[in-house]
Amino acid sequence: MSATGGTSGGPSGGTTAGTTRSTPADATRVSVARTAAGRPRVDLVGGLLSGRRLPDEDGTVRVALVATQALLLAGDDVRITVEVDEGLALEVVEVGGTVAYDMQGGAATWTLDVHLGAGALLVWDALPFVVATGADVRRTTSLTLDEGARAVLRETFVLGRTGETGGHLTTTTRAQLAGRPLLVETLAVDPAARADPALLGGARCLDTVTLLGARYDADPPAGGDVLQLDGPGTLVRTFGSDAHTGDLAAAVAHARRAAAATARPAEGAAARSDGAVAAPR
Repeated sequence: MSATGGTSGGPSGGTTAGTTRSTPADATRVSVARTAAGRPRVDLVGGLLSGRRLPDEDGTVRVALVATQALLLAGDDVRITVEVDEGLALEVVEVGGTVAYDMQGGAATWTLDVHLGAGALLVWDALPFVVATGADVRRTTSLTLDEGARAVLRETFVLGRTGETGGHLTTTTRAQLAGRPLLVETLAVDPAARADPALLGGARCLDTVTLLGARYDADPPAGGDVLQLDGPGTLVRTFGSDAHTGDLAAAVAHARRAAAATARPAEGAAARSDGAVAAPR
């Protein structure tokens, strides 16, 4: 998908959109490790996002991410590192969606690095990421899964706020399982892609559930597509006019069940070396 931009207003009461600002050098870090007594220990380091420990549920550690200032503005460099030790489970909870505001020629980056130990599980059901007109954002997600690890990620990208055409977003996801590539995908989402019948086909919202380390075996959601990777993994994707059209909450729930059912190292976890997938349409 290809790219263009435009103009729009910034966040009220915050730094003026389009003004490049200095941001904290430290990445947000969430680490879940096992103590000598066998209990999970959670270490949190704040950056542009700050982690807050929530009550555990069914043996799963839960951490909320909270923005420490207005996001996302020109010059912002959001970096998040997640590490989950062998056999442990982590759910990341977002308390609010993200708006990338008009950057007036500037740009911002959002980088997520994940490492999951053998048999570990990560669930991240993210809230919508809105790309306002004039925004220019590059997102990169890198996941390294050891044998038997599983991840369930949801990403909802929305082009523009109400009445806007939207800005430019380039997002790249790379995942490897047990040392072998599982998924490589780059999407450029912008008004040109939205207008192209072969790409977004008029849709404003791209909603994706990514299951890694297990297979999604349910029927596709209404109006959606299910793409099976060469190795154990699945993309479930819908295109809609807004974040509530074709909601994938049920797909997230099924993906979580599929991940839980694959709680041991899978044989031939990444039997083939190339699991690259392109967006359907």
